[in-house]
Amino acid sequence: MSKKLVAYFSASGTTARVAKNLAAAAGADIYEIKPAVPYSRADLNWMDKQSRSSVEMRDKNSRPALADTDANIAAYDTIFIGFPIWWYIAPTIINTFLETYDFSGKKIVLFATSGGSDFGKAVQSLQPSAPNAQITAGEILNGNPNEKKLKAFADKY
Repeated sequence: MSKKLVAYFSASGTTARVAKNLAAAAGADIYEIKPAVPYSRADLNWMDKQSRSSVEMRDKNSRPALADTDANIAAYDTIFIGFPIWWYIAPTIINTFLETYDFSGKKIVLFATSGGSDFGKAVQSLQPSAPNAQITAGEILNGNPNEKKLKAFADKY
């Protein structure tokens, strides 16, 4: 049985709730991907072209700094990485996370929360940040998925 980690970034708490429930259902450890500078409500206003999230998402080289870099990635075989979908891809802080650690030989399974879109090009945009890992688009886990659904999702990987 492989050792699993659920790592997640959540700007509003929605992805955090799903990640915590997924970790519990999968018997996995949990790690929060935190930005060095937390996002404010104004930062997340996608309708404002000058908001922090809009500026970051327009710049493919944007790599928001992490609050810490103490995840013990080497201890895990499978890492579930969760995030909200922003502009049909993962927020660029996920690229920062992937580029901070060595994911060589790891299985990365993505999960996301979204107001209406699917994974879009999330896998393609993240793969260069972890070139020696196997990245798979898992599922969009909106709402409040029950333990049975989350366990079935985790058990697929």
